[in-house]
Amino acid sequence: MTSLLLALNVTGLVVGIVILVLALIVFFILVPISIWFRALVSGAPISMGKLVGMRLRKIKIGMIVEAYITGKKAGLDININELETHYMAKGDVIKVVNALISAHSANIELTTKTAMAIDLAGRDVLDAVKVSVNPKVIETPVIAAIAKDGIELRCKARVTVRANIARLIGGSGEETIIARVGEGIVTTVGSANTHKEVLENPDSISKTVLNKGLDNGTAYEILSIDIADIDVGRNVGAQLQMDQAEADKRIAQARAEERRAMAVASEQEMKAKTQEMRAAVIRAEAEVPKAMAEALRSGKLGVMDYYNMQNIQADTAMRNAIVNPVSSKPGGEDKK
Repeated sequence: MTSLLLALNVTGLVVGIVILVLALIVFFILVPISIWFRALVSGAPISMGKLVGMRLRKIKIGMIVEAYITGKKAGLDININELETHYMAKGDVIKVVNALISAHSANIELTTKTAMAIDLAGRDVLDAVKVSVNPKVIETPVIAAIAKDGIELRCKARVTVRANIARLIGGSGEETIIARVGEGIVTTVGSANTHKEVLENPDSISKTVLNKGLDNGTAYEILSIDIADIDVGRNVGAQLQMDQAEADKRIAQARAEERRAMAVASEQEMKAKTQEMRAAVIRAEAEVPKAMAEALRSGKLGVMDYYNMQNIQADTAMRNAIVNPVSSKPGGEDKK
């Protein structure tokens, strides 16, 4: 009986030890002791329950705690719950904290909610803070504009901008700045009477464009617009005049060809009418012998009358031969 009790006590002890070991294993799995201790000694303590909850929600505890410690060390009033929520919303926690630290160091007003909203909007919040501290230069492509005298000017500008944190959410980006600057350059050059005015004072472009308030509704504040390069291009006015003259010439040629074709058609029509009239004359001449024969048979024309008519015709032919001997020959060809 004693041995049985001893065996039961040993069995219970073994079971208790196993349960204790299992509990310790589960505890160390669920509770990241090293992370908790690192946060504690860093001056940014986090409760065990919070760490266990983050582990159960499958959140990268190391990254969240590291960002939290970094923010606290930098003097930020940051809440770990906000970092956890931002991570679950697919945001970049490290970049947000670094942006907050940069803004805090540069005395730029940037709240945690604003930084997270900018990050979730798809913008690089850290780069925005850097641009706000250190303005960057946007170089426009070559912009072609034409003055009133028809000369083309090809301009390239450099726009110095600074990020506007307050308008970063919902504000347009660099593409809008480039488009507006290009529009301003085209308008300014186009309003100049001659291209020489622009070449003499290229800063007039910068002043005119800068006064238009091109940064309205954008995420940037334009600090300056500098004309980096300006070249003279084509003489567009002369080219247009040449094209117009060529077009007028072709129109005139087409009209002249039309008149020539009408004249040729009229000539051919007159030739046809001439041939028709000649045929009518030949038909009429063919009726003369018949009429003369009929007159002879009916006694209206005497034989002597006929001979006199033949003599007159022969005399006329002889006179024509004397006046123009060449044309009187058979064939009527002029052989000189």
